[in-house]
Amino acid sequence: MLEIIGLKGGWGETTVIDDLSISVEEKETVAILGRNGVGKTTLLELVTGRCRRHSGAVIFSGTDISTWQTQRRAHLGIGYVPQTREVFPSLTVRENLKVATRPGFWTETRLLELFPSLGRRSANYASQLSGGEQQMLSIARALAGNPKLLLMDEPSEGLAPVVVEQLVAAVRELTTSGSLSTILVEQRADIGLELSDRYVVVERGKIVNEGKSHALVGNDAKIGELIGLNVH
Repeated sequence: MLEIIGLKGGWGETTVIDDLSISVEEKETVAILGRNGVGKTTLLELVTGRCRRHSGAVIFSGTDISTWQTQRRAHLGIGYVPQTREVFPSLTVRENLKVATRPGFWTETRLLELFPSLGRRSANYASQLSGGEQQMLSIARALAGNPKLLLMDEPSEGLAPVVVEQLVAAVRELTTSGSLSTILVEQRADIGLELSDRYVVVERGKIVNEGKSHALVGNDAKIGELIGLNVH
């Protein structure tokens, strides 16, 4: 589904991701773990074409998209849930979904069933939603485009525990449905491992460890050793 080969890039002339290679299989979920500032978000921005590639290749569904603009990558089937959510504040929930809608499984009805709280507030402007609801809307809007690959950047960040539980339940439904491939960047290692098939640890723009997620679930000492993060 996705193959990244020797990717190097960042912001302007600054190198953040340095000679990184990774592949994501069809219907696989990969968690990208690591401390703040190691390049996790930049990796997603390079895949979506939102920051500068210096060298290397991004291959998606057999097509080299390394030089493609962001909108062409989206049309090919890459959905993105950015860390900053980036919903349209002056549009309603339904309008946010409508602008991204493309034919496929994820209709407005199915998305509002996946996120019932959005269904109850479908006529509200995005600016009137709570932080957790805006995060749900960001995910729903990405799904409205019916992507083949979904990139999610820190979906649980800054949310109350009860909202995190709701989001995790929805994302679990996505990742276990077998309907798309997913790359999940998550500061909460326990959440990332629970929702993924495989993990990679990024440090200073490079992959320094990888393996099957189930092998680390519940092993707080090993997670701390590999990642240097708190599990909870």
